[in-house]
Amino acid sequence: MRYFSKQTLDALEVRYKNNLINSISGYKSANLIGTKSIEGVSNLAVFNSVVHLGSNPALLGFILRPTTVPRHSFENMQANGMLTINHIDATQIKDAHHTSAKYPATVSEFDQTDLEEEYKEGWEAPFVKNAPVQIACRYVNHYLIKENDCLLVVVSIEHLFLQDHMLLDDGWVQLDQGDIVTINGLDGYALPKLLDRFPYARPNE
Repeated sequence: MRYFSKQTLDALEVRYKNNLINSISGYKSANLIGTKSIEGVSNLAVFNSVVHLGSNPALLGFILRPTTVPRHSFENMQANGMLTINHIDATQIKDAHHTSAKYPATVSEFDQTDLEEEYKEGWEAPFVKNAPVQIACRYVNHYLIKENDCLLVVVSIEHLFLQDHMLLDDGWVQLDQGDIVTINGLDGYALPKLLDRFPYARPNE
């Protein structure tokens, strides 16, 4: 088994260290966040940090890297309060990953990929057409992580759309039925498969 001390990690070549630390935390969610600027330009960006924050109220969160450079998604959602979170399926991974390229704010990532915009429910932010799960969210707040100047962005779920066959009778969503991928590190896309599902765990049972 390989071993890295903190001192060894600190001395690693930057790209090697970034790959190691980004992938060691495990598989992450793979989502495309859609926003629109006040000038009317749609933006789409891949995120691997969307997490559940609570069910009542229904909140999600994601990590935003330091705003020392332009973060168009964040700027847009602050300006108009709206965004969408779209799960990525196996057919979309190449185009989804390309949205991480640094285009100027005047260029829409939808125009640079085969991903298509979709609008519904009067929601101004664009959904990704054919995404198996589409979530319309409203920007709520953000919190500075002082240790690295990243932001935890908190959003509320306002509308939820998902493929019928993924939704089970008890409300549980079986993601592998939508061929929804995960991200390993920053650039590795994987297709998970459900192994089992267990009842609520109680002591001595």
